Amino acid sequence: MLVAGLLILLACLILFVGAELLVRGGASIAIKLGLTPLVVGLTVVAFGTSAPELLVSLKASFTGQSDLAVGNVVGSNIFNIAVILGLSAVVFPVTTHLQVLRWDAPVLLGVTILTPLTFLDGEISRIEGGVLALGAVIYTIWAVRMAKRDMALGHEANIDVPEVSEGGSMAGDLIKIVGGLAVLVLGSRMLVDNAVLVAQQLGVSESVIGLTIVAAGTSMPELATSVVAAFRKQSDIALGNVLGSSLFNLLFVLGCSASIRPLNTANLLPVDTWAMIGITVLMVPLIATGKRLSRGEGLLLFLCYLGYLGYMWPK
Repeated sequence: MLVAGLLILLACLILFVGAELLVRGGASIAIKLGLTPLVVGLTVVAFGTSAPELLVSLKASFTGQSDLAVGNVVGSNIFNIAVILGLSAVVFPVTTHLQVLRWDAPVLLGVTILTPLTFLDGEISRIEGGVLALGAVIYTIWAVRMAKRDMALGHEANIDVPEVSEGGSMAGDLIKIVGGLAVLVLGSRMLVDNAVLVAQQLGVSESVIGLTIVAAGTSMPELATSVVAAFRKQSDIALGNVLGSSLFNLLFVLGCSASIRPLNTANLLPVDTWAMIGITVLMVPLIATGKRLSRGEGLLLFLCYLGYLGYMWPK
């Protein structure tokens, strides 16, 4: 089991490297093609940092491991808010802009409450998956239009866009994209295979492994991006990264995975769904009060995750 555990850590590193290559190559090409940093941040970066969740859940869906596919999404959202946002606030208090309170947070809260309705019959069907994936596309288009409108009105838009070399060639950018995708495929396969092995050896379900180890592993790009942004005192980027990634997970990752093969949700315990809803509900008033998430409030979110882990693993 030690070897499998080390391979899981290696897979997390591989997923991080793959996401970095994909995001930087894609952002560079998009900017060369004339897209604004705003659009690049809301599309290429948002999709790229969630690529590990997408690849892992797709791989699990292809192989009929629904528990891992669904657990990865639910667990990633819990991890995003409780750990990534919580630790970011501990590093530096997270400030909140009006757009987040008016649009982003309410949309995420609504999707978080409504998506579990697809779990009630024990399966996310292909049709339901298609609707979720379509919702991701519609939201992305809408978010870009709203952000452009706010910029036209003189409101500041704080979007995470990596520094790219303007002198790089298009061929080099394409190599980064292809290489990043290849690395992501390798990392996702390594993570899923060894996570299943660990689950079998520990005698816990694949659902628990998906909700914890796999979810944390696929969230490494978001964790790195948000914590680095917090250290740079760019807390609004940390918040936007968490909200965007969580929304993308529920709509696009879950939707695409179910579109490939209907996902069985029977082994997902109600406590897991309620934990995801609960941590999202808790986050909204915390970021709304005083338009910031303080260090104490960030620590509260992180302690909630530790409590959730303590409840999960003995079972």
